[in-house]
Amino acid sequence: TGLVATIGELILRDGLAQLARWRARHLSFGDAYLSVNVGTRQIVDPGFAGFVAGLLGETGVPADALWLELTETALLADVKASIVALRALRSLGVHLAVDDFGTGYSSLTYLKRFPVDTIKIDRSFVAGLGLSQDDSTIVEAVVRLGHSFGMSVVAEGLETPLQLARLRELGCERGQGYLFGRPR
Repeated sequence: TGLVATIGELILRDGLAQLARWRARHLSFGDAYLSVNVGTRQIVDPGFAGFVAGLLGETGVPADALWLELTETALLADVKASIVALRALRSLGVHLAVDDFGTGYSSLTYLKRFPVDTIKIDRSFVAGLGLSQDDSTIVEAVVRLGHSFGMSVVAEGLETPLQLARLRELGCERGQGYLFGRPR
């Protein structure tokens, strides 16, 4: 319907405004960061980085408190435009993550070229961690790959202490999932 960019902008605006209110009230979680998924249409929009800069200025939220998450598919839709957009966003100080890594059609060449901070291992691989040799091998490979590029790695969909223990053994820095709490 063409509404995804407009809805995405509203989500980003509302999320940053809420984070700013928490910070103004000096709440214990006010120093948290905000992660927002960004769609293909947003990332290839030449005005998107300016929009983000404007929102950060309006809300007073520091750029390093914002993480924008993009799927491999979104990045590969227009590689040249994506690289330009990601560089512009990084110049603001915004963090960038490749979401659902391993489920798209990524090339290691592109991963090397995109200025991203983090890759997020898709929950479909994390679910079998410690149970399925194939999933365990994939997770281990992605963690090593991310580290070899100087990126941090986040495991999505953590649900069990076994998964957490195995990820710690592999050196995975971060995780998210029901093991830590329900989404809010």
